[in-house]
Amino acid sequence: MPTADSVSVFAEGTFEEQIQELVDYATRSSPEDERATASQSFRDIIKPDEGAKPIEEDQERKRNALTFVLDRTKSLGDGSEQEIEGYFNLLFSHLLTLWPTNSPEIKHYVSSLLGVLTSSPSEHPSVRYRVISNLFNATPRNSALRLPIYTALLKVAANNGELETLRLSRKGVEQWLQEWDISAEERSQFLKSIVDAFIQSGQPETAYHHSLSYVSSLSSSSPESQSAAVDAIALALRLPSLFDFDPLFKLDAVVSAKDHELFSLLQVFLNSGLPELHSWLENHPAALEKYELDRAQLERKIRLLSFASLGFAHVGHDLPYSEVASTLQIELSEVEKWAIDVIRTGLLSGKLSQTTQSLHVYRSSARTFEREQWEALEKRLVAWKAGLASVLEVVISAQKRGNGSGVGEVVQQVTQTSESVQVDAA
Repeated sequence: MPTADSVSVFAEGTFEEQIQELVDYATRSSPEDERATASQSFRDIIKPDEGAKPIEEDQERKRNALTFVLDRTKSLGDGSEQEIEGYFNLLFSHLLTLWPTNSPEIKHYVSSLLGVLTSSPSEHPSVRYRVISNLFNATPRNSALRLPIYTALLKVAANNGELETLRLSRKGVEQWLQEWDISAEERSQFLKSIVDAFIQSGQPETAYHHSLSYVSSLSSSSPESQSAAVDAIALALRLPSLFDFDPLFKLDAVVSAKDHELFSLLQVFLNSGLPELHSWLENHPAALEKYELDRAQLERKIRLLSFASLGFAHVGHDLPYSEVASTLQIELSEVEKWAIDVIRTGLLSGKLSQTTQSLHVYRSSARTFEREQWEALEKRLVAWKAGLASVLEVVISAQKRGNGSGVGEVVQQVTQTSESVQVDAA
């Protein structure tokens, strides 16, 4: 969604004519006598007292006239989508022109109109999107009004299962929150509404990534921080394709929840294996149901992570099937199936050999990158440096011989050297 400021553009006609059109539309579905009464009341408002200046020059009378329409806007009205959009666009244009965007009056009326636009969201959803989007773009970039406006848009999209139409990104949301003149508490509440919307729409993976922003926005001492941290941990554990838990440990609210039972389970997935998972499950028998976790899925994830950890320790070397079977607690005949699975996840890449009953590891992911991983990387870099020196010796030797007989040897050594340093974080 564009974030540039917009300028109110009015249709043809005088202020009085435009407001009369709004009154006529707002009362279109009312009984005839009520329409007549409303029309007369409107004329009384705009009728100038003797010697008074014209309404175009009288800010107070213009506000009273628009307020008359605002108080009668209780639904989308009885009109086509084009009429609905035109009605609300004109209404909002006058509203944003007659009051400062930070005034309590405009806050009240915008809130009331958003309530109208978000009620029965399945009715005319496309025009609701357009009207609310137009209002969002018509407000200044730093206006606090953008918070309730976009929250309303989020509600309509979520209720209709069409969140993808908003094209929300964490980067875009973070930019808005830096621009909007709102409190830290309001920022957190907005981020939570995004998480809830994606959960409601059945997109837990997207919800998880936004939950990292939400949890990060909370003070570790706030009442909501622990429950938010626990929800984020549980969501991460439930996601079948999420293997990188390290970002959670970088959140103060998660670290502050270190005494919670799910925090210890998170540590298992970051540092341990299947025996520790089974031990945790035995000590917390009610946890699976309580946090909506699936035992088979947890076991699959810990096996794949353990496989990647084995691979990390064998980059550039052969990993025996027997070692994999022992660590994953599986039959030797199942190793290749698990190897294919871990390669598909992107945690590891390598080449299987039935002849040697081993997996030659080209690259592997570390679950976290701390002192132990840095030390392993240092050793590989030293080996890589030594390998390059050896390659250089072969090149010099081949040049002295004056032929290409050493080319194959050079290629082989370069390949072995490059394999020894292909590692990354999960």
